[in-house]
Amino acid sequence: MAETGASPHAASPPLSPLQRAEQFVWLTARVLEQRRFAFHFLDGGADAVETALSAYGNEDGGYGHALEPDLRGPVSQPLHTGHALRVLDSIGRCGGMRVERVCRYLTSVSTSDGALPAIHPSQRGYPCAPFVPVVDHPPSELLATGPVVGLLHRNEVWHAWLFRATDFCWLTVESLEKSHPYEVQAAVAFLDGAPDRPRAEAAADRLGRLVREQRLVVLDPERADTAPVSAGYGPGEHHFAHDYAKAPESLARAWFTDEEMARSLDFLVAEQEGDGGWPVRWRRWAPGTALESRPIVTIEALRTLRAFGRAIA
Repeated sequence: MAETGASPHAASPPLSPLQRAEQFVWLTARVLEQRRFAFHFLDGGADAVETALSAYGNEDGGYGHALEPDLRGPVSQPLHTGHALRVLDSIGRCGGMRVERVCRYLTSVSTSDGALPAIHPSQRGYPCAPFVPVVDHPPSELLATGPVVGLLHRNEVWHAWLFRATDFCWLTVESLEKSHPYEVQAAVAFLDGAPDRPRAEAAADRLGRLVREQRLVVLDPERADTAPVSAGYGPGEHHFAHDYAKAPESLARAWFTDEEMARSLDFLVAEQEGDGGWPVRWRRWAPGTALESRPIVTIEALRTLRAFGRAIA
């Protein structure tokens, strides 16, 4: 009698994008990104994420220790601290005394107009990416200030630091005439959290026209090699629709047609590499920084795909 059942040599079903990414994270990620992946995709707890994040905290209320991989060394920096706030926001813990301490740190490193520099001079003497130079008297930067202000407003945090920093963001966003993708991303992060919604919508509409007019977005990923790259960016350091509209509710979603958004998300799906992780598109200047950044990029890619209803599991 013939035996029934599956052949012992039958091929295993292919792994899903999420399963492939999970293997990549366990293989390469820092503890923080392992805990974040578990929280977002494996029913992990928020306490574990917060505990892992606390290892990057400093007594001044800021964060350092290469939390943002392109800045090395122990000292607190605005970009590290903004990264920490995004982590706390993503697990629903952006409030209370921990954020009060962060705001005191932000106050201590603010420029004369109440906003944040991208790099505080305390970074001098520690390794950092060559595209983030350290200067003695750094100017205010929307790049550092916008995401923090938008996030704090979205979480209904009220602190004296926010008043002047918010004014700086409005003035800068509404006066932008020429920009670059990372600055635009910071503007979107501010506008998505700004409490004055009609004003934010008007500013976003103008910003979206600027992005298209100045070709700061690749609308056809299959022709990305013909698109311009912003000054100071690395070869192929392009930005796509999903880099601006990270979720359907973002004001930047209105900048793109359904077809343009679908093409962008298709491209994001296809970017997953053979090891299960997503690539970094900015310049790599040290082996360790690229390795640490890829799990962060991978988690955000999966969150964006899920937010737009793409199947990842």
